Amino acid sequence: MKTTSSNASDAQSSKCLITRSYDELYPFILNYIAYKINNRYEAEDLAQDVFIRVLDYKQMLREETIKSFLFTIARNIVTDYLRRHYKKQEVSANMIEFMGESANDTEAKLNTKEILRLESNKLRTFSPQRKIVYALCRYEELSVSEVSDTLKISRRTVENHLLTSRKMMREYLRQCI
Repeated sequence: MKTTSSNASDAQSSKCLITRSYDELYPFILNYIAYKINNRYEAEDLAQDVFIRVLDYKQMLREETIKSFLFTIARNIVTDYLRRHYKKQEVSANMIEFMGESANDTEAKLNTKEILRLESNKLRTFSPQRKIVYALCRYEELSVSEVSDTLKISRRTVENHLLTSRKMMREYLRQCI
């Protein structure tokens, strides 16, 4: 009987330790990750993942080591994220190269033209500011910071417009194709 109450007490103290650590260290973990990956929205998700992952190690948690443990998990999550990110970029670059080679084909040109027409039609339905943000990022290839400076709006507003518009465009094109 004593071991059951001891295990329950250990589990409760681990929960309290995780809760306290979350309250105290979440902003630091978030800033660390955001600095490493340069994407605040993704960093928020990854910071949550750090605390979700630490739940798997409840038995190992100690007050004096939890901070370094959390930052070790954060470092590993960032490493995994960056690996996937760069692999995705490599795959995208290969696809673009392949698509460029096959674009000589008449059918591929027609498909590309049709997709661009669909994109243009959907773009007309966006709010004026969202339309401008999307167009500057998509067609002018400006960064979020450059768009923010150009339009004199906050970086966060630009990121929100861009995230929402890309999501809307993907869903629309997925339905059309």
